[in-house]
Amino acid sequence: MTQTFTVTPSDAKTRLDIFLLQRLPDLTRSRIKNLIEDGLVSLNDMPAKAGVKVKGGDEISITIPEPQPVKAEPEKIPLDIIYEDKDVIVINKPPGLTVHPGTGRAKGTLVNALLYHCRDLSGIGGELRPGIVHRIDKDTSGVLVVAKNDKSHQFLAKQFKEHSIKRRYLAIVSGYVKKDEGTVDLPIGRHISERKKMSVRTRKGRRAVTHYRVLKRFPFHTLLEVTLETGRTHQIRVHLSAIHHPVVGDPVYGKENIPSGLSQKAIMLIKNLKRQALHAETLGIIHPETNEYVEWTAPLPRDMEAIINALEETC
Repeated sequence: MTQTFTVTPSDAKTRLDIFLLQRLPDLTRSRIKNLIEDGLVSLNDMPAKAGVKVKGGDEISITIPEPQPVKAEPEKIPLDIIYEDKDVIVINKPPGLTVHPGTGRAKGTLVNALLYHCRDLSGIGGELRPGIVHRIDKDTSGVLVVAKNDKSHQFLAKQFKEHSIKRRYLAIVSGYVKKDEGTVDLPIGRHISERKKMSVRTRKGRRAVTHYRVLKRFPFHTLLEVTLETGRTHQIRVHLSAIHHPVVGDPVYGKENIPSGLSQKAIMLIKNLKRQALHAETLGIIHPETNEYVEWTAPLPRDMEAIINALEETC
């Protein structure tokens, strides 16, 4: 795919790579730099360097190659199956398991495991995402539903697009949340300078709404129930960080300051947590075959349960 831009006078004297970064928010600065180095960016039909300053009237063309296909292969990976019938399979995904293959990762994902378990998995999502209608972050645990045929895939995808799915998360967050419940209504997009992060500080944000309710307060932390009205990338993690209550253990959107008043057990458990303390506890859908509402719940994982028990001992 090739795109062409004309530099306006207001953009004059901007570096070429910055100019493209501002117009292609889905690309990182390093990706743009690599495209320039590979000769896939031209300035007035000539190769150019990333640091060159553009002028008003300049014509810039960038060619973004299609991703190289990677075929997902079946792998015998254990699955915690909550429910299964001929139309759907519902998984309790453990933390650390990536949902589908991508650049640099072709094995060891949930899709690889599903292809081994379900020989007739829906292919409507493509070779890399067969049956996948939604995802949760690699280091978030919990309920995930997968379509086993094309009809179910289309039926479920429509529900996710319309945000009619029920999704309930549990999150252990830093700080004492004073309000019993609240809503974060802030658009989310690429961070204006850190392109690998999502943020409410963005030039091109999409509407995102997160509701939260306090389940239990501790002296220095809070257990929240979180529900989504929209489904943006990293939405819960970004929104809770934006209100200064980042998810415990979040390496991207939170910096864990361990309070001195915590018990040694709680300190050890939080320091040793290898992921964000976020769990997709409940998922509810209209079943594609019966057209009736069904709901599944995944128990709190041991690492989060252990932290909550240790925090209760601090009270």
